Amino acid sequence: MTTGNKLWRNRKERKDWARRLRSEDPGLEVVHPHAAGIDVGNSAHYVAVRPDRDPEPVRRFECFTTDLYRLAEWLASCGVKTVALQSTGVYWIPLYEILEDRGFEVYLVNARHTKNLPGRKSDVQESQWLLKLHTYGLLNNSFQPPAEIRVLRTYWRQRAEHVSGAATCIQRMQKALTQMNLQLANVISDLSGVTGQAIVRAIVAGERNPQKLAELSDPRIEASREEVAKSLEGNWRPELVFVLRQEVEMYDAYQRRIAECDQQLQKHLASFADTELPQSPKAESKEKRAKSTKNAPRFDLSSELKRITGVDLTRIDGIDVMVAQTLLSEVGMDMSRWNTEAHFSSWLGLCPDNRISGDKLLGKGTRHVVNRAATALRLAARNLIRSRSYLGAQYRRLRTKLGAPKAITAMAHRLARLVYRMLKYGQQYVDKGTEYYENRYRQQQIHLLQKNAAKLGLQITVAAQS
Repeated sequence: MTTGNKLWRNRKERKDWARRLRSEDPGLEVVHPHAAGIDVGNSAHYVAVRPDRDPEPVRRFECFTTDLYRLAEWLASCGVKTVALQSTGVYWIPLYEILEDRGFEVYLVNARHTKNLPGRKSDVQESQWLLKLHTYGLLNNSFQPPAEIRVLRTYWRQRAEHVSGAATCIQRMQKALTQMNLQLANVISDLSGVTGQAIVRAIVAGERNPQKLAELSDPRIEASREEVAKSLEGNWRPELVFVLRQEVEMYDAYQRRIAECDQQLQKHLASFADTELPQSPKAESKEKRAKSTKNAPRFDLSSELKRITGVDLTRIDGIDVMVAQTLLSEVGMDMSRWNTEAHFSSWLGLCPDNRISGDKLLGKGTRHVVNRAATALRLAARNLIRSRSYLGAQYRRLRTKLGAPKAITAMAHRLARLVYRMLKYGQQYVDKGTEYYENRYRQQQIHLLQKNAAKLGLQITVAAQS
């Protein structure tokens, strides 16, 4: 059906559009009458209130803690109840916390949503513009998890930085060994494993005999002692041994810092209240998830997450305990912030971003969103390539049809919806297996062929499977 230049795709869309035309008022209404706008800066903040609240409606406050408290007192004296400020670097964090503690409703807005109009080149004008936009409800509030989740997020992000630093040390160790023509990386898979670390530390301690170094290898490695000894014949340049020694010391320092983060994580997680864990419909999956993940915390993180959330996110194929912890620290447990799972997926940047102009589809890629939770879900989706599960079969089929990048995004979207349902409704995930997916897909294809054949006046008979 065509109405003017508008091509309606279905009846529901036409009805929704007509309903909005009748209900929406093109005029602007005051949504936040007791509002204030703050232009956040490195050394000072400019705060604007309505002119009827104070003879000096725009004031400048320094960034010192005393001045921030004075800022909050002035806003309270002006009768302000809600404040809009831009998420500029990390300068907004102390101000946000103080205003939140004083009971203000703080809107943390994206600076890109306020900069696309001419003018407002000064800090005073910017604060007044924020006030005007917020007064009429034209600014969206960015997501901020509760205070206890923000503490957890700080610990987890700091731990991730240390893990990344330790991985960099391993790379530099391997580089130093290669420069000495010690081809240890070609016979063992991981230099940070038991064999790799034992040999590297023996080299730092002064051992140079390849046979004695090879005896330190773990019996479980595939390479023989002779292959390991052959790879350890090099030039032993003293400056590179010095570099190797420093990287080992740095690696040990990072490991100590990771252990300290684990202690703080365990202590903070213990302060969370218990949530009743529903009975699992399939107990055998628990054994599969018990396998330890590399770089996982040195305590039973999986049990803590089950106790806190009331569900076991690691039952979803591809999501291990590290991904589950990342999701909890970045998103939290309260899914009421998003009305539906579609809103949650859109916030993560995993939904198509259809750009339409002149009734033409210009592009349909996903939005560019920097979100650690979305990155973790993409990593989980990539791990489904060898999974003998329903999700694994679906990912492999999408990968064949769409290619790896689109398939990863599509499966990350699917995982996000599953996580949303589990956290919001307390549902338990049950894997139906690869065979169920293959049979279901086959029935869908048969139904599609029969439908197309009927349009041509043909009939398709399904042969019995042998």
